[in-house]
Amino acid sequence: VQLQACGGGLVQAGGSLRLSCAHSTRTFNTYAVAWFRRPPGKGREFVASIEWGGSATVYADSVKGRFTISRDNAEKTSYLQMRNLKPEDTAVYYCASGRGGTVTSGYGYWGQGTQVTVSS
Repeated sequence: VQLQACGGGLVQAGGSLRLSCAHSTRTFNTYAVAWFRRPPGKGREFVASIEWGGSATVYADSVKGRFTISRDNAEKTSYLQMRNLKPEDTAVYYCASGRGGTVTSGYGYWGQGTQVTVSS
């Protein structure tokens, strides 16, 4: 299983970015998908998750109302739409797939990370 994340970049505060993650597995539609991030000097933290069917989502309080996670099972792709970005959203963002939940141990497959930098 391989995950390839892309879409990161440099954006001004208040701007938007959409991250994408392509999944290589045939059984993508049986996995939960999540996004985590690692801010500079900090550990990896949960951002959002979506269950296999796409109807149940969970968000970290820090991104609720600004970020939207989604998935396209036919395209085997997950997305993270980020709006009203803040400098504290600066981090390396990782996509992941697995059983689900809000901790890293719930996901066995990880992408390589994509850098998001928000300038003030």
